[in-house]
Amino acid sequence: MRSFPFLFLPSLLASATLCACGGSDRPIARLSPASAGTLSQCSTLVASFGFANTILTAATDVAAGTLTVAGQPVPAHCLVTGTMNARTGTNGSYAIGFELRLPVAWNGRFYYQANGGLDGAVVTALGGLGGGPLTGALLQGFAVLSSDAGHSNAQNAPGAANFGNDPQARLDYGYQAVGTLTPMAKQLVQASYGRAPDRAYIGGCSNGGRHTMVAAARDAEQYDGYLVGDPGFHLPRAAIANIAGYQQYLTLASTSGDASTGFSQAERALVSNAVLARCDALDGATDGLVQDVAACRGAFSLDRDVPTCAGTRDGTCLSSEQKAVIEQLFAGAKAGDGSLVYAAWPYDAGLATNGWASWKFSAPATRDSVAVGQVWQAPPEDAATFVPTTFAATGSIDQMLARVMATTAVFTESAWHFMVPPNETELSTLKYRGAKMLVYHGASDPIFSHDDTLNWYQALAKANGGDASDFARFYSVPGMNHCSGGPATDQFDMLSQLVAWVEQGQAPGAITATARGPGNAGGVNADVPATWSATRTRPLCPSPQVARYQGSGSLDDAANFSCQ
Repeated sequence: MRSFPFLFLPSLLASATLCACGGSDRPIARLSPASAGTLSQCSTLVASFGFANTILTAATDVAAGTLTVAGQPVPAHCLVTGTMNARTGTNGSYAIGFELRLPVAWNGRFYYQANGGLDGAVVTALGGLGGGPLTGALLQGFAVLSSDAGHSNAQNAPGAANFGNDPQARLDYGYQAVGTLTPMAKQLVQASYGRAPDRAYIGGCSNGGRHTMVAAARDAEQYDGYLVGDPGFHLPRAAIANIAGYQQYLTLASTSGDASTGFSQAERALVSNAVLARCDALDGATDGLVQDVAACRGAFSLDRDVPTCAGTRDGTCLSSEQKAVIEQLFAGAKAGDGSLVYAAWPYDAGLATNGWASWKFSAPATRDSVAVGQVWQAPPEDAATFVPTTFAATGSIDQMLARVMATTAVFTESAWHFMVPPNETELSTLKYRGAKMLVYHGASDPIFSHDDTLNWYQALAKANGGDASDFARFYSVPGMNHCSGGPATDQFDMLSQLVAWVEQGQAPGAITATARGPGNAGGVNADVPATWSATRTRPLCPSPQVARYQGSGSLDDAANFSCQ
């Protein structure tokens, strides 16, 4: 039975100590519902709105149908663009760029759209949700903000992140842009509608999930609902672990320098099928989904359940060397002293996808190496000599870990400080003021571990007397890769569930998710198996419950499964 190591990292240790008191008789507040409003001004905002260190560059009426979501016309709204805290810094000029979209018919709510990756672009503020969304916050009537988190991709050379040489740009990216923009955006909403938003929400996936978890710890008074998807809340360590895995896959490669040949598509399909053979039916249905992730930990053994090659690798077996390396990587990459770099990973059915391969075999030499080397290390690598591919293939994992924890006279906050939620299980302010969190994570996510988020949620429960479900709930998404894709039902609207919980006191149970087969209006997921209905549905269940088949009825219908 493979061990399931708990992620003991500095911030988590600190938070566990702070929260050891557990339960409390203190009552949890109940927040009132938002009420609708109507936009009172748009084009006049540029001249009339004032906020410290803020410049509005344009305020424009956008006609209904100019934007669409899954073929649905977005209602008429006002698009406001602007910047905050413009300054001259290392490698050029900086500002926190943003856009705020203000519906003419407003639902009384504000939504901060936390964006992904290294940010650097003001993504259209639609407030997108789930894998291939059929709706979004803007479509639902929220005022929606999007930002570049304080730097522009235009400042970065190809394959580089030059903003990492600017100390303030690093801090804005890590957490300060959210804290800076939020009060300004709320005041801009007030100027536009004649009143402030009744309720405020923040959400995103990947780095957007990290932004949201950081806000839950740092800005608990500012938001009433937090929607967290596949969060990279330990992002520097996750990226270093991915680089460590890349280096190990290179040692297995049948084609020198091509990490994907260390664990080929055929071999990954072999493992996925072996996982399904052992774990698929543990939920009562053989349906191509591993619903019971916890039971699968004990049921599946890579060494026992996958054939060992007697000769040449041909896709029907794994070599003994492959088994040793892959098993170690799924148990969690190790530093030189044997400590865990990041987290363990569950074996799941989504390993054979192109999305899984891209994160494991391509991203380390591009995204991860640039982020670790140029944004999080202190000091950053010299841009004139930095070669991301070489850094990923040969860089010292121990040195990377040391330098993302380090500070210098110039970089006075370490990446671990500016990227990670402080005291991440100490959420008492959020809890008792009546705010809520919904968190989801794909079980086949290849870059941010489902187990890392599950570990956090279990620690949060422990810090709250054994149960955090009165203010935070965690949902596994079987088969889903990073934020979307994989053999999964990855289309769902958790924002509406979050609003109902915050404003109506309706705590969510099972949340229906749909597969995105051929014809899906939100975009087709190429990883949906041909044997599934194009519109298969499943209940996503709040941890620790699992979706179990009730014994009869179609395997493509969520109505025939229940959370137990």
